[in-house]
Order: sequence, then C-alpha cells, then structure tokens
Amino acid sequence: MIIEQLYTGCLAQGAYYIQVGNEAAIIDPLREVQTYINKASRNGATIKYIFETHFHADFVSGHVDLSAKTGAPIIYGPNAKPAFEATIATDGQEFKLGDHSLRLLHTPGHTMESSCILLLDETGKEKAIFTGDTLFIGDVGRPDLAQKADLTQDDLAGFLYESLRSKLLPLPNEVIVYPAHGAGSACGKNMSKETFDTLGHQKEVNYALQPQTKEQFIEAVTDGLTPPPAYFPENVRLNKEGIEPVEKVLKRGNQPLSPEAFEAVANTEGALVLDTRKPQEFSKAFIPRSINIGIDGDFAPWVGTLIPDINQPLLLVTAPGREEEVITRLSRVGYDQVLGFLQGGMDSWLADGRETDAIESIHAETFAERFANEEVIVKDVRKPSEYEVAHVAGAENTPLASLSDHMAEFPKDQPFYVHCAGGYRSMIAASILKARGYDQVREVAGGFGAIAKTSVATESGEMIS
Repeated sequence: MIIEQLYTGCLAQGAYYIQVGNEAAIIDPLREVQTYINKASRNGATIKYIFETHFHADFVSGHVDLSAKTGAPIIYGPNAKPAFEATIATDGQEFKLGDHSLRLLHTPGHTMESSCILLLDETGKEKAIFTGDTLFIGDVGRPDLAQKADLTQDDLAGFLYESLRSKLLPLPNEVIVYPAHGAGSACGKNMSKETFDTLGHQKEVNYALQPQTKEQFIEAVTDGLTPPPAYFPENVRLNKEGIEPVEKVLKRGNQPLSPEAFEAVANTEGALVLDTRKPQEFSKAFIPRSINIGIDGDFAPWVGTLIPDINQPLLLVTAPGREEEVITRLSRVGYDQVLGFLQGGMDSWLADGRETDAIESIHAETFAERFANEEVIVKDVRKPSEYEVAHVAGAENTPLASLSDHMAEFPKDQPFYVHCAGGYRSMIAASILKARGYDQVREVAGGFGAIAKTSVATESGEMIS
C-alpha cells in the first residue's frame, strides 16, 4: 500500500495519492493532473477513483480534467450537486481499492456536502482518514463559507459538532489523520504547521475535539473568524461547474511580448500589469500602475484577495524563466486570463527606454530615526491579531486584505510609512497605493521584525506598544 501526501506550500493544500496493488485513488487533486497520471503510470497502476471531500473554495481542483483523461469516476458525498457527471455516494458507502476499501463518511459542517474518506485494510481495520476541511491538525474547518438563507454559520457549526462526535471521535486512536490543509490556509483559523497526525493525539490537543457542549463548540469555532477571501465563492462555482484543462490556460498565457506589444495589449485590453518579482527589485523600477505580488510569498491567495474580478485580463512581469510557474499558480485559483508576459523581464523595458516608476523603500534604522525626530504617519498592514501583540506606537492598523476599503484614510498630501511583518505585504500595499495616486508612500524594508530590532526600539522603550 502507498499513501502519498502531495503538499503544495503556496496553497497550504494536501492532495493524496493512494495505491493498493495496481489500483490508485486520488483525493482532492490540484488542477495540474498530469502529476497524478504520471505517478500511477510509473507505479504500474490505474487510477480507479477521484474523491472530492467537498467543493473547494480556496483552489480550483482538477477533478473534471483528471476524470476525462483517465475514465475514473468523480465521487462526492451526499448533498453535492455538480454540473458534471459524478457519483454521489451515500453515507458509509465503500469503494474497493485492491484488497482494501475506502469508506465515505458524510461529515457536514464546513459545507453540507463535506465528507471524509476512511481507509480500511484487507481485514476491515481502520488505517487512515482523509478529512478534507472537516478536521485539520489543531483545528477544524470554518463553518461560515456555506451560509445560505436557511443556514447560518452557527447552524453549520452545529452540524460540524455532530459530525465530529458521531463519525470521527469513535475511530481508533491509531488512525492517521490526513487533512486537506495546513498552516497558512484561510479555510481554518489556527492550523498546525504539521500536515498529519494520529487521531489519538488530536483528541488530546485539538480544542474542537475536547469534551464540551454544542453551544460551547459553536462559540469556540466561530470566535475570531475573519472575512473569507473574495475569490472563495468564485472558486466554489468553478469547482461545481468544471473548468478548462490547465494546458489551454498555459498555452494562452505563455506568450512573450516585446515592450511595444506589451504596452499595446495593456492599453487595448484593459489588462492589469502584475509584477511578481521580489519586493525590493520591484521598488527600484517598475511599469507605472503595476501591482507587485511576489511569486515567492503567499502569491495565489493574495492575488485572489486583492484582484476582485477573477476574469480580469492580466499581463505579467516576472523574473526570466518563471513565466510558466506564475501562470500555473494563477490558474490554481482560477485566474486564467493571462494575455502574455514581458519578454526579457524588466530589463527589456528599461533597455527600450520606456517610462518607469519607483517606490521609496527605507531601512528600518532610517525609519526609526525619523520616528524619533519627526511627526510621522505610520500604517501597519498586518492582521489585527499581529497588531494587537505589538506595534509601532501610534501606528494605524489597516490590514492588507481590506486596504481598498480604507483608501480614504491615507494622505495624498504628505509622506506616510507602510510596513508589515517582513516586507512582503507592505510592498503589495505600497504598489496598490502608488497605482491609485498616493505618491508619497514610503515602505519600510524588513517590516516590524526589523523595526523592533533597531537601536531606537530597543533602547528607548517608547517606540513599540
């Protein structure tokens, strides 16, 4: 038997390849399905099933394409109503995989179709459970994503309470829990960095599995929920309806454009220029009105959060050689309308003598000196939970995720300073502000981490609150 967790760090997402004998099953596949096909081929196996634990909100799944290429059926739990052909399993239904079995357990709560997949060996002994977004390591799935007119988040949390206690807690302690997400995903509040664990250990340490009333559970799982990223409903829709193969997206987007052609497409198509270089490279010179979201950070989730229209035409500026990677990672959250990329990267734009812009990025020590000697306006774009732990005295907290809703609070007639924890989010914020005409934005390199280590912060005791 083979159980392989295929973890994608930028999405904090785990897909699973399970093989028994010469038969394989895939659970919650990413959009690039050739990976699974190649793996099964190397192992001399046939993909027999494609399980989806629920309609995912945070990424576009490859289930429809994988089914078309392998002939394997797509399997959902009760209540699922996809627009394509699929097997809607009943609670407790088993699917043979070699001499093992996969039992679908309907566990509504995160969504109403949410299900877990329990792996049984040839003797019927429970070995592992693939929990989707029902149970994470250290957390459970948020219950606010599938709210409808007749279902509140409290209703869904109540369903989740019953699902955990009736379906998961009775399982043996030695069963291995394999969730769909880990730390960094927006599908839960406070997931562990670990990506699997024994159920017995989770029974000891996971707050949601402790003895408590339903009312206590509902209060615990709904407390502190932040608004979900704006792209979540669109990804759910795409996963219900199906979407074109990623190969078509790559072919359309992987088009090198000269500076002249790039500028022409930007003007005629109303395309947004998305610059994915490192923040400090971007700050020195970039195409006017372009937005920086670096590929080496939480790229796809921030694109989904900050670019509200999933069908927005995009033009890319990347580090040379990373164009296909950027297009692929955009496609994972449904941003398929890439029209091309700047051939030769920013160097070609500079060599052509075209207009550029820049953002002043200052060292933390320089910022600290100005803070000590001048009246400065400071904007902290970290999450409220980060800000509450410690922040620059007098800084105003405007989380990056809600930046567009608070533009009027930023001055246009005087300098102001933007920082985050380490510099990634603050450059995103600075680029958006700059594109909207806030020309006096200053970005603090290294963010709060660097600020807290400055001599002013460590010696005065007045800089950090």
